[in-house]
Amino acid sequence: MLSVCLIFLYVLLTAYLTGFLVLKGIGRFCTGRNRKEVPETTWHTLKIDSYCMAGLVALTVYAQFFSLFHKVGFAANILILFLCTVIIAVFRRDLFKELLKVKETVTWKKAAGCLFLFLLFSYGTSRGIIHYDTGLYHAQSIRWIEEYGIVKGLGNLHCRLAYNSSAFSLSALFSFSFLGIQSYHCMAGFFGLILAKVCGEIAEAFRRRRLILSDFARIACIYYLLIIFDEMVSPASDYFMVLTIFYIVIRFLDLAEKKEESWIPYGLLSLVAVYAMSLKLSAALILLLVVKPAAMLIKSRNLRGIFSFIGLGTVVIAPYLIRNVIISGWLIYPFTAVDLFSVDWKIPKGIADYDAKEIQAWGRGIYDAARYGAPITSWFPEWLRGLGAVDKLSVLGAAFSVPVSVAAALVIWIKRKKEMYDFLLAAATVNLSFLFWLFSAPLIRYGCVYVWLASALTLGGLMLYVVKGKYAWRAIYIALGFFACYKVYAFGREAASAYDGNYMINQKDYENFEMNVYEIDGLTFFYPVTGDRAGYAAFPSSPAKAEITLRGTNIREGFRYKK
Repeated sequence: MLSVCLIFLYVLLTAYLTGFLVLKGIGRFCTGRNRKEVPETTWHTLKIDSYCMAGLVALTVYAQFFSLFHKVGFAANILILFLCTVIIAVFRRDLFKELLKVKETVTWKKAAGCLFLFLLFSYGTSRGIIHYDTGLYHAQSIRWIEEYGIVKGLGNLHCRLAYNSSAFSLSALFSFSFLGIQSYHCMAGFFGLILAKVCGEIAEAFRRRRLILSDFARIACIYYLLIIFDEMVSPASDYFMVLTIFYIVIRFLDLAEKKEESWIPYGLLSLVAVYAMSLKLSAALILLLVVKPAAMLIKSRNLRGIFSFIGLGTVVIAPYLIRNVIISGWLIYPFTAVDLFSVDWKIPKGIADYDAKEIQAWGRGIYDAARYGAPITSWFPEWLRGLGAVDKLSVLGAAFSVPVSVAAALVIWIKRKKEMYDFLLAAATVNLSFLFWLFSAPLIRYGCVYVWLASALTLGGLMLYVVKGKYAWRAIYIALGFFACYKVYAFGREAASAYDGNYMINQKDYENFEMNVYEIDGLTFFYPVTGDRAGYAAFPSSPAKAEITLRGTNIREGFRYKK
């Protein structure tokens, strides 16, 4: 736990300072000398989590670019520390003002709450359940970035290594494996900490004496954090993506609630949406929220803003796409519809197509890729029966939300309620994301964010519109209070029963498995004696003997498929 606390502090400092530089730079780069486009209130209302999220996006992009030229480890962190030192020296006065602002706005109760969350998530990230896929390919993906940065045709060794989530580059950046102690995997827990702080703002409902729509999204996010608390020790890309989606939606609704007139905050969230897509492709439809800042920029004919944010979005996604091509030969693996590159290390089309079918089949509860083309009437009832009771109710609630949101959209459009357009856009985005997930690869592990947000935004918005009496709201508050007490009790009991004092200093390490040894062109590789998981220590490894050959004389030159 102590090691996790120290890493959290390091990440907090570097992410905050990097985010401060990024937001300052974007403000000047996108608006030039026209300060009217960015009112002082826009920057004044930025919170610590805003700087940290901007910093995490920037550091992920940095780690991916760095991996194209060198392994991600000691040198990458030295450059970050040098940059942070320069930021402190150049912006010391602005940073001091930010510190004074925090001192004026943060009460001792808020400070105590933040300290409690910091220690709680440090504890949760230090131990828990290692995700199955972490042993399958997460740990190996991170180690390849730690050891080599990037290798051509790596996906030929194991196709899942070609999934290339940007979360793995960020995890490698802050794994500190170069210290020789262990490879730490704390970043999913840090994302959880940031979202816990954002969700804690629901306490403002007591001050304003009412709920707002973003509070319903916060409730759903709190529920998710409770679920993954004993699993976030794993660097699973699902957690990064789901928490980022929650952050985007909550902050978008907050902006809509206060009727933000500047396009900059919405534009910044759009960049985070682009980032979410690099974490996991299933987040693609969250980009629909880009409609808001795009409409504002087009309406004001702000060409500088338009081209600036297109350029920034390109910078955010570019290293992810470049890594895709180098690892797999495909721009977006395993989707072969876009075939732009003819390189000798390309994963064969047949293998990529089969992998894509297998992903969708498994998501539908069909554990045979040959049944990929089965009609929805065949797999849907079986898939629904396989869900737990809570997940089943959640999916049915989300399915009910779709026609309700369509009806609400018609009413809003007919009555020209322009003040509701932003809320409508958010609801439409999560409902369409839910439908896309449901009819593609509906694995509840990462689709839960769309399931819960579809219900939270649609039904929560309907509740805010319909329920008017104070007594009705008191009944709702009491019901939510009882549910919260039950979940806190259940969470506390589970955490107490699972207590393990073995990880008070160092974090629980990756799982490792008994391995067989084989050779490829004279170099040693590993595969598991039983099952398909290799863990972290046996490197390089794959679930089975790989039918590949070296492109040159060493691993750095990459692999190609043995025909």
